[in-house]
Amino acid sequence: MTGRRYLVAGGAGFIGSHLCDRLVERGDQVVCVDDLSTGRAANIEHLDGHERFEFVECDVTSPVLDASLPSGRFDAVLHLASPASPPEYLRRPIDTLDVGSIGTRNLLELARRDGARFFLASTSEVYGDPLVHPQVEEYWGNVNPIGERSVYDEAKRFAEALTMAYHRSLGVDVRIVRIFNTYGPRMQAADGRVVTNFVDQALRGLPITIYGDGSQTRSFCYVDDEVAGLLALIDGPVVGPVNIGNPNEFTIAELADLVVELTGSTSEVVMHPLPSDDPKLRRPDITRARDELGWEPRVQLREGLERTIEWFRSELGVGRTTT
Repeated sequence: MTGRRYLVAGGAGFIGSHLCDRLVERGDQVVCVDDLSTGRAANIEHLDGHERFEFVECDVTSPVLDASLPSGRFDAVLHLASPASPPEYLRRPIDTLDVGSIGTRNLLELARRDGARFFLASTSEVYGDPLVHPQVEEYWGNVNPIGERSVYDEAKRFAEALTMAYHRSLGVDVRIVRIFNTYGPRMQAADGRVVTNFVDQALRGLPITIYGDGSQTRSFCYVDDEVAGLLALIDGPVVGPVNIGNPNEFTIAELADLVVELTGSTSEVVMHPLPSDDPKLRRPDITRARDELGWEPRVQLREGLERTIEWFRSELGVGRTTT
């Protein structure tokens, strides 16, 4: 799939911008579409002026999306557009549902028009607060359809259903990934996701806030590994869905302790009530990714956090603590 023309919706976001980098580096043409509501121009400014990169500021739910894009056929349409952090999608619930429904359909229509491959970035949130652990792709999930978090969870579940409907009924070539917790450079400080919250608080010497008792678990995948997995799926023959994430599981309390250690922070840990419908367990079964895509993560949490912390030090202008 190299040397082709890609539309990357949500390409100025955290994962989307790293994906744009890899595509351009390997020789692909990239048209990045983002309305910059949660994505950042700074994430892609290093690509400005590159002969294989073009940015279009546009909302994927726009009825004139097609007319807003540069002319020419796309070989693949990659849908990574959506608020992803809980504060963002709780602040913009209708927009989040629209991106999962209207936005997905608009992008599927572009793929159908061009005979292009369509790639949907779905999420581990489709599993909800899982009753099966670790989560396999065959698991249907345990989602509260009327809870606050449902605006994100159900938007992604609907997007998966719509994608498969286009595949089965209209013959669109599709790929679906379920992304688990991902972290690394270009995340926004204190954006409501646990790694960014902890790193930001530790570097600023603020109390580290754990929601719940800290026993809930997550599995953290470094962004370079995540993007390698996405490309393996985009380029490969597997429709999916496929879990792409790191199967190494940590409690939130363990993560907090590691962030404090690596930053040299004196921050204390404080507990707050657990938000409604917050998953207690989260760990991907990546058997399908290993067996069918030949992918598995390589960067361990300590190494990935060290890289991430160094990036945040630069962003926040915070030096190392000396002892």
